[in-house]
Amino acid sequence: MLHQTITQLIGQTPVMSIDIPNRDTRLMLKIEKNNPGGSMKDRMARSMVVAALKDGRLAPGGTIVESSSGNTGIGLALSALDFGLRFIAVVDHHAAPDKVRMMQALGAEIRYVEGEFAENEVAVVERQRLAAQLAADLSGALFMNQSDNPANPEGYAALVDELISQLPNGIDAFVGCVGTGGSMSGIAQRLKRYKETVRTIGVEPAGSIIFGKPAHAYYQSGTGMPAGDAVGKVLDYGCIDEGVQVTDTQAFETARYIARRKGLLVGGSSGGAIYKALEFIAAGKLTGTVVTLVADGGEKYLSTIFNEDWMAKRSLLDPTIAPQLDQWLFGKESSVNKALSD
Repeated sequence: MLHQTITQLIGQTPVMSIDIPNRDTRLMLKIEKNNPGGSMKDRMARSMVVAALKDGRLAPGGTIVESSSGNTGIGLALSALDFGLRFIAVVDHHAAPDKVRMMQALGAEIRYVEGEFAENEVAVVERQRLAAQLAADLSGALFMNQSDNPANPEGYAALVDELISQLPNGIDAFVGCVGTGGSMSGIAQRLKRYKETVRTIGVEPAGSIIFGKPAHAYYQSGTGMPAGDAVGKVLDYGCIDEGVQVTDTQAFETARYIARRKGLLVGGSSGGAIYKALEFIAAGKLTGTVVTLVADGGEKYLSTIFNEDWMAKRSLLDPTIAPQLDQWLFGKESSVNKALSD
């Protein structure tokens, strides 16, 4: 098929199978980083823009304003290009520098929030406040407000249709990251309509408040909810069977491991989802066909997660995680890690 616009390239991402030893279980990774903006957020960004144009909240030539840690902003920048719109992204210091550069390369205007924030403190509340203020002050502008926008979860309908087509033997479980809850809710709701017994596991960073655990700072980007923020309307707890937390170290070391062992660069939040999926499989809590997403690619984190000095300075390196992943994936310590330790 010949495509004429960049957003027509969104979707139809491939699936990669990871077999689990001595178990009737497969972990299926849907490679959402293959979307043109490099993440699954391209889907919901286009969905929100199309919905706003259709119902008149956004007029042709208007301005989109949104708070973003990066991936939603990149997706909105692509859709703004396709639909002839201006886009202003409100970001904080927590956004990966390469994501900000991508937004700028695509024509987005960047506004940083002001204030004193710790390096691992996500300034979501201030980002949203500034985005809402900018949109109110600009003629023809719309604050997309992804946390409350119903077109956010609706943007993942095609993803579920693709999975059902790609995995004709069925889907038994889904493990996904939870931030605003748009992707997790949109995917989980539709999977349960397809098959009521699908088990859904939501993963947030340790320190996030989504599932009622104590709050503290974390480094994972584009996922979770910091203290002071409020759960948005798009998050549907009713479609999530269990909510769990993953540490920064578990998430980042898993992303690094998947790169070395599978040749696949995944982002930190995807590393966290993969870690928890393998942990649940090893414990016998998930069986059959288990799906998770490569929500974005590790290419956006080469200066952070995949930088040894950056990891070491933040005490995020843990040499015990790779052997644990080897045990889960291969049933024993891999020859690669054994050689490295000898």
